[in-house]
Amino acid sequence: MHDTTADRDVRVPVPPAAPAAETSGRRRLASALWPPRVTRAQLVVALLLFVLGLGLAIQVSSTSENSALRGARQEDLVRILDELDDRTQRLEDEKARLEKQRTELESSSDQAEEARKQTQEKEQQLGILAGTVAAEGPGITLTVGDPTGAVESDMLLDAIQELRAAGAEAIQVNGVRVVADSYFTGGGDDMRIDGTKVTAPYVFKVIGKPEDLEPALNIPGGVVQTLEKEQATATVERSAKIIVDALRPAKRPDYAQSSSQ
Repeated sequence: MHDTTADRDVRVPVPPAAPAAETSGRRRLASALWPPRVTRAQLVVALLLFVLGLGLAIQVSSTSENSALRGARQEDLVRILDELDDRTQRLEDEKARLEKQRTELESSSDQAEEARKQTQEKEQQLGILAGTVAAEGPGITLTVGDPTGAVESDMLLDAIQELRAAGAEAIQVNGVRVVADSYFTGGGDDMRIDGTKVTAPYVFKVIGKPEDLEPALNIPGGVVQTLEKEQATATVERSAKIIVDALRPAKRPDYAQSSSQ
């Protein structure tokens, strides 16, 4: 009798793969992917791609805005133009306002400069009258000789008064500046001006209009004739430039104060 068992296919089961081998492969794959190994060249390329993408995004945004303007309605475009015109007008008004302020400031600066100049000129004029500032200008030179010692202080004072009445602006005698409060004392060998002794010949340097000063001294019965009667000599010489450089110290009043507020 034939055994049918031998004719049957015999299948041998294949044992499953070991779990340990599968785990080891996953680990190798993970270690190959992380952490990522990035070279310098890859970083440069990535940075360039980022910049390129940013530029494309900006261009697309600008194109979208232009497209929005192209697709805007006529009323919207008119409104936008009106807003631009209004903004331009406001800028023009602001420009005009600033230019006006600049002009006012320049005018104010000019006025201040002019006031400063006028103040300086006034100070110079007052200094000349007070004898604290040197002066020069046209005038005369009066020279009084006294060979006999007959000239008295009142004679010299009369000459000063005549010169002032004729418009003399600055006077000095023998290096002494003569001002409003000057005084003459003595005579002969002890002639004094403001306490300073002076000797003949007495030289008057006077700034003023020569055409007025000289006739004032030469009038009949005037200074020149009076001096000549006392056997003194008096000569007057006109000059286009007289220098009065004798100075007096500036004095501060003890009691008087300015009344201007």
